[in-house]
Amino acid sequence: MNLSETVGRALQSRQLVLTTAESCTGGGISAAVTDIAGSSEWFDRAFITYSNEAKMEMIDVQSKTLDSFGAVSEQTVTEMVAGALNHSNANVAIAVSGIAGPGGGSEEKPVGTVCFAWGDDAGWQQVETQYFDGDRIAVRNQVIEHALTVLYEHLCSTS
Repeated sequence: MNLSETVGRALQSRQLVLTTAESCTGGGISAAVTDIAGSSEWFDRAFITYSNEAKMEMIDVQSKTLDSFGAVSEQTVTEMVAGALNHSNANVAIAVSGIAGPGGGSEEKPVGTVCFAWGDDAGWQQVETQYFDGDRIAVRNQVIEHALTVLYEHLCSTS
């Protein structure tokens, strides 16, 4: 059984439904979970908010947050996860925003910098920044795996 299927079974057994708000992964997390037959039982929708405009229009990220902290920030993904929950029928959400490369990095936020947020409608929230190595594909794959792993670990800790 792969990670997506494992997460799906954990969500389904707890009667939880997932949504994602994705930037740097371009829908990779939602693709990974919808590769699993029957995922409509535990996955609602994905918000692919690659541009700042999409983040603001689709999931209510505030322009002042983007101006003050940037798209790749813990503040932005915190608003992304809340917006995804507010604009979906889900009760668990994952949000990611980062720099997959090869360009776009800076000294402050090098390529491979990714901010994550997870949350649910029961009040759980976890936010962190990780740094990944490799090319664009490798970074994106590591982001997808990390996002699902942390969600699975949370689900296991609350059973």
